[in-house]
Amino acid sequence: MPRASLAFLLAGALSLLLAGCQSASEANPPAPAWQSLPEARRPPAPADPERTRELARQAPAEDMVLIPGGAFDMGVANGLDHERPVHRVTVKPFWMDRHEVTVAEFARFVAKTGYQTEAEKYGWAGAFDPAKGEWGVAEGANWQHPDGADSTAVADEPVCQVSWNDAVAYAKWAEKRLPTEAEWEFAARGGLEDQLYAWGSDLRPHGKPVANWWQGHFPDAPVDEDGFAGRAPVGSFPGNGYGLLDITGNVWEWTADWLGWDYYAHSPSESPRGPDTGKEKAIRGGSWLCSENFCQGFRVGARMGSEPDSGLNNLGFRCVRDP
Repeated sequence: MPRASLAFLLAGALSLLLAGCQSASEANPPAPAWQSLPEARRPPAPADPERTRELARQAPAEDMVLIPGGAFDMGVANGLDHERPVHRVTVKPFWMDRHEVTVAEFARFVAKTGYQTEAEKYGWAGAFDPAKGEWGVAEGANWQHPDGADSTAVADEPVCQVSWNDAVAYAKWAEKRLPTEAEWEFAARGGLEDQLYAWGSDLRPHGKPVANWWQGHFPDAPVDEDGFAGRAPVGSFPGNGYGLLDITGNVWEWTADWLGWDYYAHSPSESPRGPDTGKEKAIRGGSWLCSENFCQGFRVGARMGSEPDSGLNNLGFRCVRDP
């Protein structure tokens, strides 16, 4: 990806997110404190118990979770323009990685195949520097050095600085694929209906964050209530109703779909797969850089996009597999 393209991407994302923060905040006022985490995390009964049990007996050896499939309301009624309208969607059952692909898992892929990521080929990638409070071009940044040449990736953290093309290559090697936006949102909701977050309606259940996002004012005044100043080891927080870990925060996650800003207005109701073409691939889940005053990507209906060859230090992925 040319440096000019990265600069445009980062500047465009910043202006869009800043423009959307105020409207999202106004549209989503603080939820009542009575919403408790245990109640919000109750998994629903599968629509077809026999089929679910049959699929469970075929569980792959990898650490994956069976997502039962079914119908749900996709989108957010009071969200940003590209997060609405709410529309009824049905997805088929599928398996999903319990957590984001880790550095160690990606390393095995590279060791087996000799694969070279796009960031490695470019010799640089986009990275947010908390000390400076700004995005920039980080020389030598790649999946082994996510924040720049002098940084070192941690084995149990989600891999980042992988492009969409890199993620697709990994998924094919693992005999998996990337989830569609619809599959991702269905799984992230964990069976809950009409909730802002993967765990319910309260951003801080019992007064504490239950995902890795930026507490305090972004980008100049971090508070780190969750105990992490950047990426966290996978599984550092409770799972959602389906047992998926880090489905909110930590790193944004690539999906299979092209990002369609008005796609929801004409999305098919059965297993939608996004527009046929586009400039950016849809990313979901928010990251350690999403705050209450910026992005609010920790909302389960939040969606953004990034160019397929881009790598960032707050962007990774997880995979799915068909039964």
